[in-house]
Amino acid sequence: MIWVTGDMHGEMSAFKREKINKIKKNDSLIVCGDFGFVWDGSKEEKRRLKWIGKRKYTVLFADGCNENFLLLDSYPTVDFAGGKARKISGNLMQLLRGETYEIDGKVIFVFGGGQNDNKELVVSKGTLSTPESPDRSEVENGINNLLKYDNKVDLIVTHDAPSSIKGFINIDDNEQEYIHVTLENFKNTCKFKMWCFGKYHQDRLIPPYYQQLFEKVMRFNPI
Repeated sequence: MIWVTGDMHGEMSAFKREKINKIKKNDSLIVCGDFGFVWDGSKEEKRRLKWIGKRKYTVLFADGCNENFLLLDSYPTVDFAGGKARKISGNLMQLLRGETYEIDGKVIFVFGGGQNDNKELVVSKGTLSTPESPDRSEVENGINNLLKYDNKVDLIVTHDAPSSIKGFINIDDNEQEYIHVTLENFKNTCKFKMWCFGKYHQDRLIPPYYQQLFEKVMRFNPI
């Protein structure tokens, strides 16, 4: 069974969200970016990552806007569920941009990253630089992986939202970055049953296929 939730920002309390205690062995919990637990490489952080990796279910996350990308890059890339992922600890994996995964009989396309609205955070943290925005190789990777499935998947997981969907979140926000255009292109070329994204700290369904997630833990159960 597949479960999906929103930003955790490195808060252990996020694992107390309603329904997480219902997740069973061999299930998967997917976090739509800004996971935040890979941040400073401290002993305490490693202890927490080990705890997360020992859950009875698999914890998977896309990268978001506010991550320590250099530290994430230091973890090994492995084969996972038909795609490439970074193994963080035990059953904890980072799902990579443009990869497709076959999990619980479902095909899942993942494309993390997004527009960072907090430029001061990027400057002050030093290690965070600007890789929250996708590059061309990641986009091409996504295009090629989707073609393997004839541009048909069950679930799309991102952190940010496509251009057209972003307008439903805030009608006055007309700023369009490369990530929004990229996701819009995937939206227009790929067929899917549900698209889940985080970033905007709201739990709301944008009919018919777009689920905005923050604290909600949603079971992906397509018809």
